[in-house]
Amino acid sequence: MEIFVNTVVEGASDLMLVSGSPPIIRKSGRLIPMKNHFPLSSDECKNLLYSFLSDEQKTIFEKEWELDLSVSLEEISRFRVNLHYEKGNVGAAIRPISNEIRSVADLRLPRVVNDIANKESGLVLITGITGSGKSSTMAAIIDLINQKLRKHIITIEDPIEFLHENKQSIVEQRELGSDTKSFANALKHVLRQDPDVILIGEIRDLETTEITIKAAESGHLVFSTLHTGDAPRTVDRIIDMFPSDMQNQIRKQMSLVLEAVISQKLLPRKDGEGRALATEVMLGTPAVGNIIREGKTQELYMAIETGVDLGMHNMDSSLIELYRDGLITHETAVAHAHDVNALKRTLLSSITNPGEVIF
Repeated sequence: MEIFVNTVVEGASDLMLVSGSPPIIRKSGRLIPMKNHFPLSSDECKNLLYSFLSDEQKTIFEKEWELDLSVSLEEISRFRVNLHYEKGNVGAAIRPISNEIRSVADLRLPRVVNDIANKESGLVLITGITGSGKSSTMAAIIDLINQKLRKHIITIEDPIEFLHENKQSIVEQRELGSDTKSFANALKHVLRQDPDVILIGEIRDLETTEITIKAAESGHLVFSTLHTGDAPRTVDRIIDMFPSDMQNQIRKQMSLVLEAVISQKLLPRKDGEGRALATEVMLGTPAVGNIIREGKTQELYMAIETGVDLGMHNMDSSLIELYRDGLITHETAVAHAHDVNALKRTLLSSITNPGEVIF
């Protein structure tokens, strides 16, 4: 298990095992071949990965050709593992999972997240590409609720990543494949389990989406994730999952249940030590609800900009804040901007007005 130990020691966010290549780690967003390792043969790769699979998992993988699981290696770390075939060979994408759940403050999440955690009901979506820190954000919010409120929290994950201990709340964590057969199946029954807060690892299909919205409508606080880049595209993705004859009804439902969309990116830090979190926050205000209901999602950008006093901010504001704090370079900020020209003008003005507060 030397490869797994080295991944943790190097502080890598990911490990990739592919036949014909040495182990590859992702560190501070960059792919780097692991030191002192030769390319793995097809048999070496398969034997290494099969060494921590049960007979049942091997059967499932060889039938489905895909497998997601979590692996706990004693005295090393826990890992989230995706097994797959590549050119007929077994490969894997592996992510170390920290035993430590970082706080909202440690992650530099905006202060309004504390208010979101105190909501009684509604839908909160955490969005971003793979590797943007969505799981860490959800774990931080669930831990905040767990520390401060007496709630029954049920999570449905594929696989379970961060492990929560009961504090003020009771936390039940259910994993696909071992505790339930599907997100949709678990969601059909979860309301009978007396939850206050429900976490759904990922919205993947129409059935899951429909049940998620109904759960939020029924008075529960529901968290989930989507692979979308910002709030407007998140709303469009949800609506577009449904047939055209249902979309008006879904817009109405979304306008009533959506409490927040938190979109995020992990960017390389200026000092080369890890990555910095950039965020966008849209809250489910009456104005936002009206825009969603009327199907004018392009106007959500303006609603976010005018909602700063309520705790909203767009991604460009977060990029400017990170730049002013010396955490990212000018080039990184520009590369990830929504409105490049506006961001450049603001960065230029910030040279003479360094104390301006963005959010």
